[in-house]
Amino acid sequence: MSLLHLSFYSAFTLSSLGLAFHRTHLISALLCLESMMLSLYVALSTWPIENQTTSPTLMPVLMLAFSACEAGTGLAMLVASTRTHGSDHLHNLNLLQC
Repeated sequence: MSLLHLSFYSAFTLSSLGLAFHRTHLISALLCLESMMLSLYVALSTWPIENQTTSPTLMPVLMLAFSACEAGTGLAMLVASTRTHGSDHLHNLNLLQC
């Protein structure tokens, strides 16, 4: 395994561990999701270079588009929850109380 693969795997693993263990604020969960998407985007964009394929792939562009949609939806949820509940703490967001 090369150093490049190790950095992608460690970035994805650290961001998923951050998502699993630091769930106090919604903004920290969104940042962990964005770092996961960023590591996947970089891995998908360097994959054709490592395999010496000349054809460009559409997968990194689609991943970037879905990541932008996910970020926009997450920020909209953050603003809506802050307006209704007064903070972005995740323990305030209980679906059983709605």
